[in-house]
Amino acid sequence: MEAFLTSTAIVALAEMGDKTQLLSFVLAGRFRKPLPIILGIVVATLANHFLAGALGAWLASLLAPAALTWTLAAAFFGFGLWALVPDRLEETPALPAASVFVATVVAFFLVEMGDKTQLATVALAARFDGLAAVVLGTTLGMTLANAPAVWLGERFARRIDMRYLRWAAAALFFLLGALTLAGGAG
Repeated sequence: MEAFLTSTAIVALAEMGDKTQLLSFVLAGRFRKPLPIILGIVVATLANHFLAGALGAWLASLLAPAALTWTLAAAFFGFGLWALVPDRLEETPALPAASVFVATVVAFFLVEMGDKTQLATVALAARFDGLAAVVLGTTLGMTLANAPAVWLGERFARRIDMRYLRWAAAALFFLLGALTLAGGAG
C-alpha cells in the first residue's frame, strides 16, 4: 500500500504544470470530449508507466543495495530540483486524424516519454518491491492531475498557483530521497 500511495502522491503533484498536463488542456480545447480524452490518458499512462516501472524493477535487480540506495536518492533529489522548473508545451502536438481516444493515447504516450513523471516511475519501481502498485499508483496520480485539466480546462489552471504545487512536489521528492538514504543506511 505504501508503494501505491507514495506513487500516487508523487506523480499527482509532479504532474501539476507539467507538459502532459498542458497537453490535457490542448486536447480538451481541441476535441471537447472529456470522457474519451480521460480514458486515453489512463490507457497511455498505464502502458508508458508499465514500461518505465519494468525498467526500474530490472535496474534494481542489477545494482548492489548500496549503489541502488545512492542512485535512487540522487534521482529523487534531481527530480525535486526538476519539479521546481515550470514546463511549457512548446507547440501544439500534431495529432492523428483518428478518433479522440486514439489521438489522446498516441499523443499522451509520446509526450510522456522522458518526462519527469515517467522517470519518477522508473525510480519508484526500483525503490519499492511492487511493480503493479507503483504503476497503478502513478497512473492514478496522473489521472488525478489531468482529469480536472480536461474537465475544467484553462479556468482551473488560472485559479491555481502552480508555483505552490511545484514546491510541494519538490518537497515530496526531496523527502523521498532523504527516506531512501535513511532506509539504505539502516
